Amino acid sequence: MPDSWIDKFKGLNRLPPDIREALEQGSRIVSVPSGTQVFAPGQSADSLLLLLEGTVRVQQRSDTGREVILYRVHAGESCVLTTACMLAFEDYSADGVAETDVRAVAIPRQTFDDLVARSPVFREFLFTAYSRRITDLFALIDDIVFQRMDVRLATRLVELADDRDVVHATHASLATELGTAREVVSRILSEFQRRGLIEQARGEVHLTGRAGLEQLIRSAGVQA
Repeated sequence: MPDSWIDKFKGLNRLPPDIREALEQGSRIVSVPSGTQVFAPGQSADSLLLLLEGTVRVQQRSDTGREVILYRVHAGESCVLTTACMLAFEDYSADGVAETDVRAVAIPRQTFDDLVARSPVFREFLFTAYSRRITDLFALIDDIVFQRMDVRLATRLVELADDRDVVHATHASLATELGTAREVVSRILSEFQRRGLIEQARGEVHLTGRAGLEQLIRSAGVQA
């Protein structure tokens, strides 16, 4: 079945024919508009989403209202928080929001449980993605605890910049990316601007001194 959606996911293309058929028949294609909350804290996880198109942002909110982005799910990936909740029969503890229009495969609980029990290949697909994301989350924790905020912000600006070296983001959204206060981001951006590294416009940051930002990142031992 060369045209199957299954072949878009590394690992699932090794499923034997009977498991492929069970997965295709037991799942459905769904569309989610940009800005839609896909899941929220306290909700039960009843379907695993495998993204065909678009991006879902997974973020955690503290009791004080501060947010931090944990990771993003892109096309060809699954949400490991959903995987964990479904395996442990626990409710969500974070938010999932469609950053773009999303097209995905929804694998309901019954099909998920059946394939986890029957298919070593399906289990390997789930746990490979899970272990990779856990490594990413440990790196995020390390950054938050040990890395200077100016270095973290410089790194994120370089990562988010388009081919014109423009970052389309507000101070508040950058603060959410980094799990800090908007005032902290505003103060560091003002310092970057004073040093000629950036110029700011409404909802945009222009990297006028990208080389300087990359030097700052390297000086902290982070690969730019």
